[in-house]
Amino acid sequence: MLNVIIFGPPGSGKGTQGVKIAEKYGLAHVSTGDLLRKEIETNTHFGTIVKGYIDKGELVPDATIIEILDSYVDKLPVGQGIIFDGFPRTVEQAQSLMNMMAEHNAQISILVDLEVERQELIDRIVLRGKTSGRSDDNAETVEKRLAVYDEKTKPAVDFFDNLKLYKKIDGNGTIDEIFGRLCDAIDAVK
Repeated sequence: MLNVIIFGPPGSGKGTQGVKIAEKYGLAHVSTGDLLRKEIETNTHFGTIVKGYIDKGELVPDATIIEILDSYVDKLPVGQGIIFDGFPRTVEQAQSLMNMMAEHNAQISILVDLEVERQELIDRIVLRGKTSGRSDDNAETVEKRLAVYDEKTKPAVDFFDNLKLYKKIDGNGTIDEIFGRLCDAIDAVK
């Protein structure tokens, strides 16, 4: 069973590429942000808990996120592979994810990390903000988001590198060029 994690800083294109990878390889596309929003929208038990944290401006605890992911994975067909888009974000989340996957008799096949030059990331996000209307897609917020990514998420890269699951991917170029490089890396571990 193929299980992929796609990493990359804000603006690297991981959301776009994650959807393409899910389609090509028949994987369930898991974005924790989407899962949390769905739980809230459908007013589930988890949704009530998540909403409570969000309403107070607090981060949803890792244990709650892992519980939601575990519940989601439980509902997938046996043998269904997954692409985790933007999760885990910390070493602690990475360890929890690995433990959760082991409980499902599964493992992570590869972590692909889209690397893009900082100025290109800023340019992409600011452009996205102009077209999408996302309030967090502006130059000031981008710098903060990139700093948080560098501080919190980059250490998780070392965690997966030590497990020999990490693959750096050049995230520059067209969507199709980047997708081709991602597929080459994924095909090498299938």
